[in-house]
Amino acid sequence: MSRYPHFSFTYKRTSQKHAGRRGSLNTPHGILETPAFIFCATKAAIKAATIDQVRACGTQIILSNTYHLMLQPGSKLIKKMGGLHKFCAWNGPMLTDSGGFQIFSLGHGSVADEIKGARRHVDRKSTVKISEEGALFKSYIDGKKHLLTPEKSIEIQRDLGSDLMVVFDECTPFHVDKNYTAASMRMSHRWGLRSLAEFDRGNDGKQALYGIIQGGVYEDLRKESVDFTNDQGFFGVAVGGSLGASKDQMYEVVQMVLPRLLPERPVHLLGIGGVRDIFSGVRQGIDTFDCVHPTRIARHGWALVKGGEKERINLMNAQFREDPNPIEEECPCETCTTYSRAYIHHLLKAKEILALQLVTLHNITYMNRLMAAIRQALETDSLDEEEKKWLSGLDGS
Repeated sequence: MSRYPHFSFTYKRTSQKHAGRRGSLNTPHGILETPAFIFCATKAAIKAATIDQVRACGTQIILSNTYHLMLQPGSKLIKKMGGLHKFCAWNGPMLTDSGGFQIFSLGHGSVADEIKGARRHVDRKSTVKISEEGALFKSYIDGKKHLLTPEKSIEIQRDLGSDLMVVFDECTPFHVDKNYTAASMRMSHRWGLRSLAEFDRGNDGKQALYGIIQGGVYEDLRKESVDFTNDQGFFGVAVGGSLGASKDQMYEVVQMVLPRLLPERPVHLLGIGGVRDIFSGVRQGIDTFDCVHPTRIARHGWALVKGGEKERINLMNAQFREDPNPIEEECPCETCTTYSRAYIHHLLKAKEILALQLVTLHNITYMNRLMAAIRQALETDSLDEEEKKWLSGLDGS
């Protein structure tokens, strides 16, 4: 019997110029058309939006976080409530991360922080100890200690009932040396084997497991990690760990990995969501992306727009005080078809919660429009032309 009887992934390549591919990922909760963006419903919610609004914006798939949900409200309660889909009223595909990323982010900052040079020092209040057994944390809620192991991570994800699960790993930061990166990667490989063994013990065919490629910025380590992951029975793979200290280095690290992966497996790039980065990743063969960026910046008044160096505008700025235009003329979202930049500027200045919702809905719609345009461009082999529209404006200038 197949390890993943209710899952399949099919794809086609339509260009000789790059490795981008148009695919379909079948799950028990529906089909995910790829390339796709996965929105982060970290604690089983998208901040400032209802799940119906998220769905109405064209969203295909969301992601929730094992670490946060194990602390509040607890995976056993979610299982008792019928699983995460029923608990948060989401009826589409869903991914849960392993919780391993928190080992990294709570102590060192996010992948995006690292690429921007905003790395932090380890927060010993949160990360107590990482060992072969697992990661020992203090809860940010009540200070209670929790040991998260590969087996525990899979057990929690099984309780949550997500379609796509991820093996437990340590995500090493950029500033550690190669020896640490190598030792951490090999420990993550051993954790991956334990994760797969635990997955098999409770496998009912309704979930699929992704392995994770580690190895930092070192090509030999990345190759070793790809070889290990290719040899294991994972449904898909995620590219994780440090992606370097700059965007150029990130693109290089991804290129170290992608040509060596088994083509029949879907590939996810963890924690990356910039428009330029997505176009680059698609060209290299990435199928799915996730990042908190679109919804996080919305809560600070930043709206995603086509063209411009920063791919966004700050609606808090005085220039929008008397601007009668929508955020984007061509955007079909409720925000753009109903409200002006001036009104949203007023709401932000008045600290009205509605402002956060309106910009969030626009940014979600923007990302879904972007991915739909990329999928269409892959079908017509016009990815270069499409990129110009999104990065330089509608006229391609």
